[in-house]
Amino acid sequence: MRRKLVIGNWKMHGKHQANAQLLEALLPALAESAGVETAVCPPYPYLAQVAELLAGSTLKLGAQNLSRFDQGAHTGEVSAHMLRELGCQYVLVGHSERRSLYGEDDRLVAEKFAAALCADLVPVLCVGESLAQRRGEITERVVAEQIQAVLQRVGINGLAGGVIAYEPVWAIGTGETATPAQVQAVHRHIRSLLAEQDPAVAAAMRILYGGSVKAANAGELFAQTDVDGGLIGGASLDAASFAAICAAAQR
Repeated sequence: MRRKLVIGNWKMHGKHQANAQLLEALLPALAESAGVETAVCPPYPYLAQVAELLAGSTLKLGAQNLSRFDQGAHTGEVSAHMLRELGCQYVLVGHSERRSLYGEDDRLVAEKFAAALCADLVPVLCVGESLAQRRGEITERVVAEQIQAVLQRVGINGLAGGVIAYEPVWAIGTGETATPAQVQAVHRHIRSLLAEQDPAVAAAMRILYGGSVKAANAGELFAQTDVDGGLIGGASLDAASFAAICAAAQR
């Protein structure tokens, strides 16, 4: 049985005092969701602080991005091994904002996925379609191409070392949420794609949903057969909201 996973993506938010206050409130609240695996992904400058605050807890540390390079003359970049040394266990790869705002294409995302694996990080591969692509009824094709790029780079066994997060671009930060039926349909499609390569990997792969998940809708979303948790944006900045979402995953 796949263990539910809920990851909080803080995006470009945080201050030392605010981070400490958030985690001080969150960690005790997560005690009621012991059966759910949880993680937070703060901005780079706060990774060391958050790692220290999480010491001894079950809440895991992740990063929001990484370089495809291991080291070298790459000013401003951060390598997978650096993240691992700071205590990260997860790293987001190909988030829709990285793709749309910073021009990351499928090939680059695949390289970053491979770099994460090399450092024993768990890459969280973000895939999803734009509103135009949804209206054009090519969601399944878009998602398949994004996953296929990673399969071509690391193979099905490499992909098995990661997590997939389906995040429809039109439902991120907009207040719009895909219906549970829409989410389940895409998740089922993703799992069927993997099953064509390896049924065992497909059955074990955790596929998260990200896109305006809130305490009010988390339960219904997480109840879908192929939804194994969530990648949470804004709601992860509020301890009560994030804890409620994790509790929904527990149920």
